[in-house]
Amino acid sequence: MKRLENRVALVTGASRGIGAAIVERLAEEGAYVAINYKSPEQKEEAEKVLSSLQTHFSGKYMIVEANVGVKDEVDRMVNEVEKTLGPVEILVNNAGIAPFQPFLNVTEDIWDATYQTNVKSIFLTSQRVAPQMIQKRYGKIINIASTASLLVTSPIVPHYISSKAAAHQLTKALAIELGQYNINVNAVGPSTIDTEMCREYLADPAIREKEIEANPMKRLGTEKQIGDAVVFLASEEAMQINGHLLMVDGGLTVKAAQPEDHMQQEREALT
Repeated sequence: MKRLENRVALVTGASRGIGAAIVERLAEEGAYVAINYKSPEQKEEAEKVLSSLQTHFSGKYMIVEANVGVKDEVDRMVNEVEKTLGPVEILVNNAGIAPFQPFLNVTEDIWDATYQTNVKSIFLTSQRVAPQMIQKRYGKIINIASTASLLVTSPIVPHYISSKAAAHQLTKALAIELGQYNINVNAVGPSTIDTEMCREYLADPAIREKEIEANPMKRLGTEKQIGDAVVFLASEEAMQINGHLLMVDGGLTVKAAQPEDHMQQEREALT
């Protein structure tokens, strides 16, 4: 039996990458899925995701445009989903950006855009769907966080790292407030995954090799693995899991620096 049969799910930032993989796994488990994309430029990608679902699965699916960092657009988006598929029972806050800039180069616009997409969107979408979930005494809110929610993963994205830490704390706060209504609020924390967001960064073979070597599993994660984690947290199997950040990172966030990191520091000190 499919674990999410006839459940209505909304996935933000779902036209490609991790979001598209999450959409596919939810549909595979029987959910009706709304695929959010931000702007007209992403519509074609969203339509390809929709077409793939319609080809491989038999549920109800839709695409919906909205900048999820803007309240009016979130309200319109959720209204469309409710009209077409029904009240949202599974919300996956996946939309996120990571502009690579060192601290001294981060402008106010970059900072604001990062927090609008990575934090404010979680606030807006969760607040919009929560009343219906409270009324039904059922709901799953799953936020896509990061290894950066726990660790300083790179010195050149302080705005991203702090935003993902904020998303983690927001997850825990919502879990406490909404748990009494049988609403589970959790997060998933991916490590580096070879998606469009990281493709330019990973194009350098030396950087790719360092990312792989730094991971205890000696490999990068996959988009499907994040989709698998979301499906688990959305399922009845996770009914007593609330306020949790499920790391899908190969153990990256449970280790200290690699010995070779210290060796490199010593070599640099001697030169």
